[in-house]
Amino acid sequence: MASFHIRQYQDKDFDAVRTLFARGMLEHSPAGYRHILRSARVQLQLLILFVLVRAAGGFWLLGLGAVALALVAIWLLVRSYFTAYVQQALSTDLADVRGSYLRSPHSCFWVAEAGGAVVGMVAVEPPQDPAERDVALELKRMSVSREHRGWGISGALCREVLRFARARGFSAVVLSTSMVQVAAQRLYESQGFRKVGTSSPSLLAYLVCFQVFRYRCDLPGPGTAPPR
Repeated sequence: MASFHIRQYQDKDFDAVRTLFARGMLEHSPAGYRHILRSARVQLQLLILFVLVRAAGGFWLLGLGAVALALVAIWLLVRSYFTAYVQQALSTDLADVRGSYLRSPHSCFWVAEAGGAVVGMVAVEPPQDPAERDVALELKRMSVSREHRGWGISGALCREVLRFARARGFSAVVLSTSMVQVAAQRLYESQGFRKVGTSSPSLLAYLVCFQVFRYRCDLPGPGTAPPR
């Protein structure tokens, strides 16, 4: 296995983690677009659009042109969703990583380093849901550079979060991931997470069948080996 090590975030990592997170999230735009186009609901909507424009204009080309414009609009919407998510993260917690994650005993931020470069990252903090704050921590900002996937970095980062939460007496770790992040879902499930909820982040997301999955990993009690 290729060599890497995990350490706590340092201020010198600021630009690297922001770039890593942004690139990792924007990579999901094409997968999100393909997923939406495979949706039966969206395909039906495109068919209805074609039929209506064809009937109103009397030309096949008008119908095809309307569908083409709709496809472009869907791509722009998908891209804007991921871009907005990245900008929101960069302007909030990732604008001050130390202040957001390293000043509380129940939050932390780690990076994976290989060859002197930051190639992976993950954070943990108390969840927003008041009902979970006393019993769980939330895994956030998981990202590994494309060139270093398959090294076992994601699994190692995930286990670091689980160990951190268990050492502080929490009984679970929760997280959210989108339905197009299939590799991430497989990773989390291999580490003991199970899907506990599904939601759409907006009305538009609901209309195009884009969902966010909520996962939970119940931590083992003393004397029980964690998943490896």
